[in-house]
Amino acid sequence: MTAHSAHPSYFAQRLIAWQRHHGRHDLPWQGTRDPYRVWLSEIMLQQTQVAAVIPYYQRFLDRFPDIASLAAAPADDVMARWSGLGYYARARNLHQCAQALVREHGGVFPREAAAIAALPGIGRSTANAIAVFCFGARLAILDGNVKRLLCRHAGIAGWPGAPAVESQLWQHAESLLPQTRADIHIQAQMDLGATVCTRTRPRCEVCPVAGDCVARRDGRTAELPTPKPRKALPERAATVLILVHDGRVLLEVRPPSGIWGGLWSLPEVAPDAHADAARLGCRIVASRPLAPVAHAFTHFRLTLRPLLCQAEPLASAAEPTHRWVRLGELESAPLPAPIRKLLEAALSGSP
Repeated sequence: MTAHSAHPSYFAQRLIAWQRHHGRHDLPWQGTRDPYRVWLSEIMLQQTQVAAVIPYYQRFLDRFPDIASLAAAPADDVMARWSGLGYYARARNLHQCAQALVREHGGVFPREAAAIAALPGIGRSTANAIAVFCFGARLAILDGNVKRLLCRHAGIAGWPGAPAVESQLWQHAESLLPQTRADIHIQAQMDLGATVCTRTRPRCEVCPVAGDCVARRDGRTAELPTPKPRKALPERAATVLILVHDGRVLLEVRPPSGIWGGLWSLPEVAPDAHADAARLGCRIVASRPLAPVAHAFTHFRLTLRPLLCQAEPLASAAEPTHRWVRLGELESAPLPAPIRKLLEAALSGSP
């Protein structure tokens, strides 16, 4: 590599030129300086593919077109619109952030990245992206695609989530910023990482910065960025009751934090399902076990053991965190994707 080709300004020039001709220009959140729309897209795109995000993004905006409508919405409504997209803490933080914006900033995003980063659920990279795309700031970002691109191009080893490696990446990303057109440069990094410098099978032959890419030169594209050190995921199991009565199923509202926080799910029970059913305000008339369902979270694997039950409500009321929901209303309920699939399979053909 030559000193000229490795110069930061030359890196930016190539990316900006590439972006104009080959970058993505038709995504629904592009071409706007509305910080609400940019913020929503940035949050939804965290650990989620663009193709999966687009329909959720559009439906979310249809229901919550601005900060004020999102802040005023019931939490259940917000979670229902997020249901199936995963990583549900994002939706809870999104709702809380909208409320904080209304309460503390008059329903308007602050213009400074540091003030944006102080809001609930917004980290440095997302705050910088909002400031760059909406307010013309000259700042770096580090989403997953950009980290991968920079690790490979500069030959930066080590897991990018490690503090020392992340600090190195921030310094490098900032050194590459052009004096002007920072927004195009940032978008180019994101698009190049998403479409060319992909996690597997990167298309180095069409990459505008392949000529001075350390990973390509040294044959290390498969090993960079360094994967997160892997640990054996713990295994957990839970028996869940599918309690059905008169065309309704009993659901529980999960605690606001933790796994599936704020969503509706099936009651988890101890080995004595009948005793737990009484606690839930009903009696099991008949039951049969269904095939176990496995689901992998980031930190553990969960096996659900469903028990399909015909139930009768008792005179005593169920706990306030439980509610009977008509089968026809399940489609709009804020259910985790694995629970929705489980109910669809278990209740298909039920009256």
